[in-house]
Amino acid sequence: MVDKGAKGMLQAMEEAGDASVSPGAGRGVNEWRRHTHSTPSVHPKMAAAQGPVDPSSPEQMSWRMISQPIHTGVEGTSHSLHPAEPGEAWAQGEAIPTRDITHEAYEDESENGFMPDEDHSLQRGNWGNQIEFVLTSVGYAVGLGNVWRFPYLCYRNGGGAFLVPYFVMLIFCGIPIFFMELSFGQFASQGCLGVWRISPMFKGVGYGMMVVSTYIGIYYNVVVCIAFYYFFSSLTSVLPWTYCDNPWNTPNCVSILENPNITKSTQPSAMLGNVSQALNQTLQRTSPSEEYWSFCVLNLSDDVGNFGEVQVHLLSCLLVSWVVVFFCLMQGIRSSGKVVYFTATFPYVVLTILFFRGVTLEGASTGIKYYLTPQWDKILEAKVWGDAASQIFYSLGCAWGGLITMASYNRFHNNCYRDSVVISVTNCVTSVYAGFVIFSVLGSMANHLGEDVSQVAEHGPGLAFVAYPEALTLLPIAPLWSLLFFFMLILMGLGTQFCLLETLVTAIVDEVGNQWILQQKIYVTLGVAVAGFLLGIPLTSQAGIYWLLLMDNYAASYSLVIISCIMCVSIMYIYGHQNYSEDVQMMLGFPPPCFFQICWRFISPTIIFLILIFLVIQYQPITYNQYRYPSWAEAIGFLMALSSVICIPFYALFHFRRTDGDTLLQRLKNSTKPSRDWGPALLKHRTGRYAPTIPPSPEDGLEFQPLHLDKAQIPMVGSNDSSRLQDSQMNTCMSLGNSEVPAPPSSTGCQGLPSRGP
Repeated sequence: MVDKGAKGMLQAMEEAGDASVSPGAGRGVNEWRRHTHSTPSVHPKMAAAQGPVDPSSPEQMSWRMISQPIHTGVEGTSHSLHPAEPGEAWAQGEAIPTRDITHEAYEDESENGFMPDEDHSLQRGNWGNQIEFVLTSVGYAVGLGNVWRFPYLCYRNGGGAFLVPYFVMLIFCGIPIFFMELSFGQFASQGCLGVWRISPMFKGVGYGMMVVSTYIGIYYNVVVCIAFYYFFSSLTSVLPWTYCDNPWNTPNCVSILENPNITKSTQPSAMLGNVSQALNQTLQRTSPSEEYWSFCVLNLSDDVGNFGEVQVHLLSCLLVSWVVVFFCLMQGIRSSGKVVYFTATFPYVVLTILFFRGVTLEGASTGIKYYLTPQWDKILEAKVWGDAASQIFYSLGCAWGGLITMASYNRFHNNCYRDSVVISVTNCVTSVYAGFVIFSVLGSMANHLGEDVSQVAEHGPGLAFVAYPEALTLLPIAPLWSLLFFFMLILMGLGTQFCLLETLVTAIVDEVGNQWILQQKIYVTLGVAVAGFLLGIPLTSQAGIYWLLLMDNYAASYSLVIISCIMCVSIMYIYGHQNYSEDVQMMLGFPPPCFFQICWRFISPTIIFLILIFLVIQYQPITYNQYRYPSWAEAIGFLMALSSVICIPFYALFHFRRTDGDTLLQRLKNSTKPSRDWGPALLKHRTGRYAPTIPPSPEDGLEFQPLHLDKAQIPMVGSNDSSRLQDSQMNTCMSLGNSEVPAPPSSTGCQGLPSRGP
């Protein structure tokens, strides 16, 4: 009788098109539909440990109330929903029993990474399959730094010997922090703000992540727009930076194709003590690629404060870049999850093509030897270990908020432990692989010029937009290789930019958290993209490169280390490592390995703290080529770094002042303990200590909110707190008194009410 009545109710609602049903009610019905055929939210690996469960136990029976009239849109049925057959009425406010039956669904996971529908989030959505998440995360972690920063750090810090501290830092800091952030976001199914229900006083960490992602998103897309410009400029038979016969060239310009022995002929005859003295006493040429970069692309001004004019060609490419990002993200992860099949994989195709072309060049072996020849004495230098730790930390994107955001769209029982290892190792292997691509070509150019590889090797924008493009001019069919190289840079940049934008959009949507903003998410994405474009316009001016490097050096350096360290401490020591390990076990079916627990508690926070000390000790005023930034520009840089970190104490103080408590110590405890709605987002996953005794409010974001009749307080619109509790108890008692379904034995306050007879 119960099942027939439920089916009749659902059939009537389907025929009416679910018209006029509130969002909360609609989600409740949909959840009920799934729960009548679904399972409790216990991972299959934990089912055996729990043993058999009595079907009549409270854990297996959940009670739902229809406390509002259901409007079906059918005349005469606005106050109650009439069943398909007589005698199967479900009156307004009557309890509907639903039963979680079996646990067999989790055994049917498909081989391509799909998780069962029972693990699907109706409100936020999920990745179409796990491959989309892995590719998105790889595209996020593998960025421009893998190409233009790691190879330079490797040869500067001992070649092959640098790989030892690099992989040591990967094992003890990179992978553990990566796993922590993935599990953090996946468990709560929230972005970088919502996850801090775990300890609301530290929500400022989430705001700090948003500020950092904003800074990076602004200047990162400017780099992508420059790559777009070089890509369009390569659509020609002769690359514009090949010769010195262009309007922007100076008399000092000398092309390596026009006079390949210019460097050899100008070497001093006397043997000098070091290379720097030789360079100071030698007439140095200016390459066509360097003049193209400075005088054509950037039209560089002489000072960071001299903005000059906006470069229209860069502004146009910036607009193109933001339009591409928006259209790829306009449907959120549903659209970006499909785009990454190309943007995350094709760069490896290009890298492989460039690798085989590079290693066949004359002199390529010289560059590769310079790149990998180990200098074991370098391992004893603290700076080498500091560079290794910093590179691991920044290249994986830790503390940007993107890892938490991307993982929040995972299914609850996804194996994020496996994903963290796969993605982290892929990122590091890509960095090493890119080094072969870069140094094989640079070695060929050094051989052509008769110089040491160190004289042609650069890092940062100088490598991507000056040194490597010049080396490409030596190759047959140079425009083809240039197109491939800059297309690879574009795809790498877009992969990171997708996650940066989605981080901000998800944080905003999750924070507001109502049905309206979920439906208007595309406009939130558009607003963030427009704001990013407008804020990036100053970086397309003649002084734009100065500000871009200023943001890169300050906005995403010290602040990331501080944010990550506070995140580790708050989770491991405020929330508790034991609690977090139990959460991970509930989610994955097994606890975090002991090695990761030790790293989370001791090793990783110590390494992060040492990175901060290293950055402070090794600090040097920022420069660009021969230009040194003025003190006021450095002050602005420190303010940018401070702007993200300051969110943490400001919000902590704000939350502390709003927290109730008789004493300061009590208020401090209340402000750091998890909020009532911390835990898995879907109701069926809230088991154990997360099993709800009082149903959350609609603002809590749970898609299906059950009612424990003995403890529930149903929020009623338009009533104060006391009347809401009283009305909910009255509706509960009345529905039980007129129902054929027996009341739970623990229900109080309903004694003496007659039940409807047969």
